[in-house]
Amino acid sequence: MKESLRLDHHDEPSDSDTLMLCGGLALAVFGVGLMLSNRNVRQLLGNVKPGALIAAAAPDFERYLKLRAM
Repeated sequence: MKESLRLDHHDEPSDSDTLMLCGGLALAVFGVGLMLSNRNVRQLLGNVKPGALIAAAAPDFERYLKLRAM
């Protein structure tokens, strides 16, 4: 009898899902804040150029697309 009264809401997000999402987001923001509060990390990030990062990642991205097409 108890099984027939139980409601299944597998397709709808619940309050616990929202709580877990917000908690994870808060931990991520806190972690980034801790990392950026370190002087050495700020100096390393200050020397990074976005164009160089994209140029370095392009061959890996092209290789990924070729492997995915197989």
